[in-house]
Amino acid sequence: MSNIIEVKDVLWRREQKIILKNISWTIRKGEHWALLGLNGSGKTTLLNMITGYIWPTEGQISVLGHRYGTVDLRKMRKRIGWVSSSFQERIHPNEKTQHLVISGLHASVGLFEKPTEENIQKAVYLMETLGCAHLFDRQYQTCSQGEKQKLLIARALMASPELLILDEACNGLDFLSRESLLQSIVNLVKQKDAPTLLYVTHHVEEILPEFTHSLLLQKGTVFASGITTEILTSERLSVLFETPVQVSWKNKRAWLSLSQ
Repeated sequence: MSNIIEVKDVLWRREQKIILKNISWTIRKGEHWALLGLNGSGKTTLLNMITGYIWPTEGQISVLGHRYGTVDLRKMRKRIGWVSSSFQERIHPNEKTQHLVISGLHASVGLFEKPTEENIQKAVYLMETLGCAHLFDRQYQTCSQGEKQKLLIARALMASPELLILDEACNGLDFLSRESLLQSIVNLVKQKDAPTLLYVTHHVEEILPEFTHSLLLQKGTVFASGITTEILTSERLSVLFETPVQVSWKNKRAWLSLSQ
């Protein structure tokens, strides 16, 4: 199969200011990636290009074997799931949880037709996989922030995407909620029909061992790219964050602290 994502020599300029420069990056089938960088490093801009919402000033982007500019982007987006906490603002507080999940089939906000029994069963299966089946038939507004994130991931999976982008999925969660959500992601990766995952964060400790590869962005350029355990070193991250830091490994995850 073709590569999942291919970014070649991409540059993006906005109002004469270069936001991304010389970005080249490939995600292959069977790999799950983390995208790490500080705020303002260009992560969101790159995501908007991968999903076809903005166009590179220079360079080429191919996703799921199709080069952008030669394919209907509306059809492509149906093959890509994108979970962002910003979407929560668009959801009606009284929305039933299973209806929210099922709405992912149509990429709509809310349901406009009665769901089939097959739709409901798939929603239940996804909610079970993500550890939130106990929320079935609850109103969305009664769910915690972590539970809402799990529901949004289930919603994104409803259309069986081949690529799933988790954008700052743990933003605003406390420690226990974060770990619960991360465990749900582990459970998802273990599924035989799991999509390729791209996990976007600026917190090193959220990068699970399941994310085999990492891309580090710094000020709109690729700072480093490769196997996660080789990329996340004290020396490299100290330069990335422009602050002396120490990386320690526990349970195959990197944990960051300031160097004394």
